[in-house]
Amino acid sequence: MSTLTASAVPGGMPAEPVSIFDPVHVGVDEFGHPVRVPLIYRNLLIGGEPGGGKSTLLNLIVAHAALSPDCRLCLLDGKQVELGQWKSCADVFVGPDITHALATLRRMQIVMDNRYAYLEVAGRRKTQRDDVFSPILVALDEIAYFSATVGDKKTREDFAGLLRDLVARGRAVGIIVVAATQRPSSDIIPTSLRDLFAWRCAFRCTTNVSSDIVLGHGWADRGWSSNTISPTNPGVGLLIAEGGTPQLIKAAYLDDAACARIAIHAARMRANRGERAA
Repeated sequence: MSTLTASAVPGGMPAEPVSIFDPVHVGVDEFGHPVRVPLIYRNLLIGGEPGGGKSTLLNLIVAHAALSPDCRLCLLDGKQVELGQWKSCADVFVGPDITHALATLRRMQIVMDNRYAYLEVAGRRKTQRDDVFSPILVALDEIAYFSATVGDKKTREDFAGLLRDLVARGRAVGIIVVAATQRPSSDIIPTSLRDLFAWRCAFRCTTNVSSDIVLGHGWADRGWSSNTISPTNPGVGLLIAEGGTPQLIKAAYLDDAACARIAIHAARMRANRGERAA
C-alpha cells in the first residue's frame, strides 16, 4: 500500500487513519489557532455564495471521514464533481438523479430505524465507539438541486422530508448529515430544518438575511454577518456551534490534486482492511 505523507497534504490532513469520533480539523481562527469540529452526534449546515468556500469545508470533512476506517460514506452531489473524487471511498454515490437520491435517503431511513431497534434491545440511547455498526457520513452538496430544482413538487417535498428526518433523528445512531447550499434562502433552508443542525457555517452571503438563514435569526443585527466578508478572501466564514457565538474562521484548503491523493490512499486503506477482515 502506498503511503501518503502528511507533508504532501495541505491543511494538516493526517496521513494515518483517524476516527470519525475525533474532532475534524477545519482550519484556523482569526488568531491562527486550529479550529476542530466534533461531528459525532451532530450535523453541520454550510451556506454561502459560489466561490465562498463551502465546497472547501465540505471536502475537508469528507476527507476526514474517508480516512476514518470506522466511518462509512454516503455522498449526494447534483454536480457530480464537487464530491466525485471520493466516489471510490463511498458506499453509495448519488449524482444528478432525484430518483436515486430518494431511494438512498429511504434506505438510510431504514438503516436508522434498524439501529434504533438494536439500541432499544441493548438498553442504550446512542451508539458508541467500537459499536457493532459504524457511523455514516451523509454529505450533500447543494440542497437546492434536490429540494427545489429537479423533479416535480412531490418528489422535492419527499426529499426535503426525508432529509429533515435524518437530521432530526439520525445523530444518536451515528448518522451525521453535512449539507451545503449556495442558495441560503428560507424556501431552501426553513427555520425548522436549520435549527436541527448543531453546527452551522456561513461563508460570504450577498445579504444579511441570507447570512441569518444559515447562522440563525438576529445574528446580523448583533454584528455577525457573512455579508461583511470580502469577496476577495475565499475560505473565510462564520462558524457557530449550538448555543454558541459565531467565530471567524479560515477553512484549510485542499486542492484537487491533494483530494485525489487522499482519496486514493483512503480507498486503498479501506480495501486492505476489508481484505484482512475477509
